[in-house]
Amino acid sequence: MARSIWKGAVSFGLVTVPVALYPATERREELRFRLLHAKDSSPVEYRRVCKEEGVEVPWDEIVKGYEYEKGSFVIMTDEDFAKARTPATQTIDVRDFVPRQQIDPMYFDTPYYLEPAGKGAAKAYALLRDALRKADRLGVGTLVLRQREHLVALEPRDEAMVCTTLRYAHELRSTDSIDVPKVGRGWDEREMDLALRLIDTLAGEWKPEQYRDTYTDVLRQAIDHKVEGKAISVPRERGPRKIVDLRTALEQSLKMPRKDLAKAQGRARGAKPARGRRRAKRAA
Repeated sequence: MARSIWKGAVSFGLVTVPVALYPATERREELRFRLLHAKDSSPVEYRRVCKEEGVEVPWDEIVKGYEYEKGSFVIMTDEDFAKARTPATQTIDVRDFVPRQQIDPMYFDTPYYLEPAGKGAAKAYALLRDALRKADRLGVGTLVLRQREHLVALEPRDEAMVCTTLRYAHELRSTDSIDVPKVGRGWDEREMDLALRLIDTLAGEWKPEQYRDTYTDVLRQAIDHKVEGKAISVPRERGPRKIVDLRTALEQSLKMPRKDLAKAQGRARGAKPARGRRRAKRAA
């Protein structure tokens, strides 16, 4: 079982719920690569070189600086950073209970599980969880995690509560920064009717397990093949489909069975990659 990364309490009104915070997601093991000298496969080292003197600088002579103007830096010490830290409160202070549908999904960032911690915590935990579900609201508050204050949202999930960090409003860019057509313009009613029919044809239930990030699997297989001196299988490259008339593309899409549409889009499940022509070099 994963270890808790934070222990404290959820606080709303005068009610306190002791909890422990656990990661709700996990990263797949990432393959790590070293930079090597091509001539002899020897690892390449990084050196800290002073730009002014051209000499290597030891760690005990390195400090952190912020460039407030071009070429001008202010030095920040460990003591300065300590003074700037947000005081840890060990509580998730719920400030508001807001309707779930009012929070744009773009605000949600990283989810964590909350677990009741300590004697007598289970009852208060269950009460808050079930009250949130009945009210169909999220508890929005703040949590100090790793010396930084985060905006968070609490919501029930099955028999648990999830605490998700939220992005602040100033962290989201406005759509005004991109060039897009106005809503309701650029198409006619016939094209809209065809688009809605195509959406209905491809409609389905959300099944996250059917979507996979295959990059690591394919990369690991390529590494294994290269170590064994085997040919590496490479997928066929598919160029973008030719641009055709929008209405024609919609009409042709509606005439095709769903499985054929998937193949036409180049995302058919279980497709085998093409065999590479060149043999991989044997590992040294």
